[in-house]
Amino acid sequence: MAYAHTVGVTRHVFDDLRTLMARATPLRSGDELAGIAARSAEERVAAQKALADLPLATFLNEAVVPYEIDEVTRLIIDTHDAAAFAPVAHLSVGSFRDWLLSDAVDGTMLAELAPGLTPEMTAAVSKIMRHQDLILVARKCRVQTRFRGTIGLPGRLSTRLQPNHPTDDPAGIAASLLDGLLHGSGDAVIGINPAGDNVAQVTALLQMLDGVIRRWDIPTQSCVLTHVTNTLQCIERGAPVDLVFQSIGGTEGTNRSFGIDLALLGEARSAALSLQRGARFDDGTRGTNVMYFETGQGSALSAQAHHDCDQQTIEARAYGVARHFGPLLVNSVVGFIGPEYLYDGRQIIRAGLEDHFCAKLLGLTMGCDICYTNHAEADQNDLDTLLTLLGAAGVSFVMGVPGADDVMLNYQSTSFHDALYARRVLGLRPAPEFERWLEAMQITLPGAPDRLADALPARLAGLLERAG
Repeated sequence: MAYAHTVGVTRHVFDDLRTLMARATPLRSGDELAGIAARSAEERVAAQKALADLPLATFLNEAVVPYEIDEVTRLIIDTHDAAAFAPVAHLSVGSFRDWLLSDAVDGTMLAELAPGLTPEMTAAVSKIMRHQDLILVARKCRVQTRFRGTIGLPGRLSTRLQPNHPTDDPAGIAASLLDGLLHGSGDAVIGINPAGDNVAQVTALLQMLDGVIRRWDIPTQSCVLTHVTNTLQCIERGAPVDLVFQSIGGTEGTNRSFGIDLALLGEARSAALSLQRGARFDDGTRGTNVMYFETGQGSALSAQAHHDCDQQTIEARAYGVARHFGPLLVNSVVGFIGPEYLYDGRQIIRAGLEDHFCAKLLGLTMGCDICYTNHAEADQNDLDTLLTLLGAAGVSFVMGVPGADDVMLNYQSTSFHDALYARRVLGLRPAPEFERWLEAMQITLPGAPDRLADALPARLAGLLERAG
């Protein structure tokens, strides 16, 4: 089915839904690389106009990636909740935008709607939104998850403490870990990207992190960001696995390039749940969100598995995969893949806001690795801007990297200090369980979770003296 819109005397025709979505997407280098971007600003506007008039229900009848050849499409369609979709089933993409922005729509309504939305619907409406629209709607969405702490509460900003080291040196990791804790970082997860990706090394890192968490009774969780098959082997060998990590994509082919499929993710989730390592909370429930997923615009194109779809739509489909497994954490590593996919700071900022919006609307506790590679046309000022915008939008967590410079992965991200800035300027606080721990450890001042104590905490000062 073709779609069209006339601008002046020119009639712009789009052969199918995937072409319409691609041409309507705000400019980014990855879509230009794939040869699917709008060929002019006029064509982009025409596509956005045609998309705005499109009934939302179209996405239930026309797949951008064929149902017969893609298990992600089958997952999206087969798990769609028609009853949840009913309140907006009569709307077009444009009127859906207006509905989302209206004062009559609140977080409760959006939570009830989430199972009725497909990723493609959220991607479509994001394409006709300004930055402020993406921020305003995402801020309404509230999604909470639990393992040893509660992530995603209103007025909270959590952090992943990322103590990577280029040789996995325990002393180097421990130094970064302590630095992060002393800056109030780590309530989302203490997560290490290992330099050595073998089961023995991963197990050693897991044991080290578990020892720190247990010794200091920290209400957080650990994760070593290795391949899911390595984590399964670690579980079989009795390693202390809290969260199962995996990079995921929005097509079956992308996930195959990562060495995974949906069945493998389901197996890993079941294995992690069997360990019952989540905390028992005051209401009697146990923390059961055991998965941690990372995504990023451009991964499908990089794997030649994008099916001529634009990278933002495929990214949203990755959130459909994530949603199925009830993760504790999901984050877009927004500028990590490089300028071939997001050329400069402007494109990275737009992508970060889109990713956060789509994931939140689909019902995920969403974070962002606000980052860029050193060959991109971006700098730390661009990251400051995106951090501030995402903080205003209610992002669930961001990264805490020593000095904002990851010496193992060789990219630029956000630092412990950046998270403190966002909390202070926007009036945000850590997860409640972690906030109480910070105060009890005398890392932060009583009743002031965004203020670090003037002196080194006594218990940790003794640790440093012994280490010296």
